Amino acid sequence: MADSNSSTDSVSIDVETIYLGGKEHIVRTGCGSVSVIVYGDQEKPPLITYPDLALNHMSCFQGLFFCPEAASLLLHNFCIYHISPPGHELGAAAICPEEPVPSVDDLADQIVEVLNYFGLRSVMCMGVTAGAYILTLFAIKHRERVLGLILVSPVCRAPSWSEWFYNKVMSNLLYFYGMCGLLKDFLLYRYFSKEVRGSAEVPESDIAQACRKLLDERQSINILRFLQAIGRRPDITQGLKKLQCRTLIFVGDSSPFHSEALHMTAKLDRRFSALVEVQECGSMVTEEQPHAMLIPMEYFLMGYGLYRPNQFSGSPRSPLSPSCIAPELLSPESMGLKLKPIKTRIESKLPGAQ
Repeated sequence: MADSNSSTDSVSIDVETIYLGGKEHIVRTGCGSVSVIVYGDQEKPPLITYPDLALNHMSCFQGLFFCPEAASLLLHNFCIYHISPPGHELGAAAICPEEPVPSVDDLADQIVEVLNYFGLRSVMCMGVTAGAYILTLFAIKHRERVLGLILVSPVCRAPSWSEWFYNKVMSNLLYFYGMCGLLKDFLLYRYFSKEVRGSAEVPESDIAQACRKLLDERQSINILRFLQAIGRRPDITQGLKKLQCRTLIFVGDSSPFHSEALHMTAKLDRRFSALVEVQECGSMVTEEQPHAMLIPMEYFLMGYGLYRPNQFSGSPRSPLSPSCIAPELLSPESMGLKLKPIKTRIESKLPGAQ
């Protein structure tokens, strides 16, 4: 890890590690090292991802990127930069307990150093819950660096009393018992619907079982540090009014953060945002129902002149330049209202709509 007193100028170490076709870069920043897995052609427009608590790109986004239609849409148009929270990458060592715990502002500013390292001027962003908060804060603080936001079960307020209680219990479990079975139950409740988590009568799904195994690889101290940062987050509702980038929000109707996503959507500029609710789904739509994201993302990206490769021959190498989406493309029918289990609320028309 980087010395906590190191300069805020980005110093980078490029690790020649190839993982499932992606190349890992360890970027040293002013508040510690961060792992970034890069997939695809770096000449294409960049899309950065940030996962939820205790997850990394493999446990938070592989369902979406293993979905052939979504992969063809995203990998054809973007180079993907999967950013892990500090110490959440595969094979991460335990962070020294004496290192100061970063704030959410530190984590958002750390993204700037990552972009500067790769020479990226502005990016599309995709985040899940805690990761969605970090990317939204980044977009508020650095508006010129963000072209658009795709947020899954996002939060923008300080923790509610119920979330505070859950976070307190998880913190105590992490501190005293590490990654125990009860802690995994708390995390699976955060991520998935009851259909995926199972019950006394219904066995746990393959998705939940795979997630449990991946959680075993996390270092407890590293999760605790990210949990502490997210648990101390301030309310950034007022900052949402400053956002001018287009925002697409997904949330499962069984997510513990469902009401938070609705609150956030209501506070965003209605000219620039749309909400997609996914029925019978928890917070992690990217893993539980990735197909539900395809059609809304497709129409969202059309506003940037980006398409799936079998549709149009436009070059994905050209810089992203937001343009208007025709209102009919964002009608409930186009966005999938009739394609169960997707239920869609369109809060607004995007820029240029009449």
